[in-house]
Amino acid sequence: MSTPTLTIDLPAIVANWRALDRLNGGETGAVIKADAYGLGAAKVGPALAAAGVRNFFVAVAEEGLKLRRALGPGPRISVFSGHMAGDADMIREADLVPMINSVDQLLMHVESLPGHAFGIQLDSGMNRLGMEPAEWAALRDIALAQGPTLIMSHLACADEPEDPMNAAQLSAFREMTAGLQVPLSLAATGGILLGPDYHFDLCRPGVGLYGGLPFAEARPVVRLDVPVIQVRDVAPAETVGYGATFQARRPTRVATLAAGYADGVIRAMGGKAQVMHEDRPLPLLGRVSMDLLTVDVTDLEEVPEHLQLLGQAQGVDDLADAAGTIGYEILTALGTRYDRIYLSDH
Repeated sequence: MSTPTLTIDLPAIVANWRALDRLNGGETGAVIKADAYGLGAAKVGPALAAAGVRNFFVAVAEEGLKLRRALGPGPRISVFSGHMAGDADMIREADLVPMINSVDQLLMHVESLPGHAFGIQLDSGMNRLGMEPAEWAALRDIALAQGPTLIMSHLACADEPEDPMNAAQLSAFREMTAGLQVPLSLAATGGILLGPDYHFDLCRPGVGLYGGLPFAEARPVVRLDVPVIQVRDVAPAETVGYGATFQARRPTRVATLAAGYADGVIRAMGGKAQVMHEDRPLPLLGRVSMDLLTVDVTDLEEVPEHLQLLGQAQGVDDLADAAGTIGYEILTALGTRYDRIYLSDH
């Protein structure tokens, strides 16, 4: 088989959630937007629900509808983008909780779905989603009279604990929510690690569940094994791949692997990343092609049928460093051609 194998460890995701939950004094939900960061919300969601997660978060209503079909009734599914035009039927059918971001969204929600649950998102300084302080001050009493289930904001620099913006946003959030008898949420993965001041009533980890930084103690979740299609000998001065960007300086054995940027192996990591054989790093040569990688296997006595791009020896953030990006992008870019295997406790 020439298809790479992506192995997703569901018990590791659950273990990471439990580890973050132990750090949190309140309730711990789970963010499984973008198809559970590319790993499959239909599999990840039920595994987390079975472990005790009762609050899930997605980016858009369409994701929420698919997740509801996987979870069934019971757990709350909140939608970060709020109530957008055309969402009412999905919100009603899937019993979603839109996190209202503006006056216009609140009016749309109350008019189209009177009495239906909603939350509120406040902008504490990130300038991305949510009501700014002046807008919230003007709308606060009206919004509270409708009975929101949660009020939240989001930290811009939680992965950098010493950044003063964390304290500034915490202060702004406290000021905007002072005296309210509504559950509050500020922290995602990084916010949990900042400590109890940031935890409030509900934390909502995302990337830490999937083995990514800033949760350095997370268990690895994904393993990506890529088949070797062909091995060839390249003489000194010969080149490899598009643009002839790699030129051999010694007799070199080159393995061609069945993965490329169509599979989420980001083109920018060409000539910088490495693949692994057991614990041994092997340099990626030349450019990443749409479907193929070329790897220096000269120092291996025997070339195996598969080499590993992700696993215990090289995690998503290691690979991200080579591509000049972040682990989030590596996870969410994982392609659809992989043969996916889900490990479970059963």
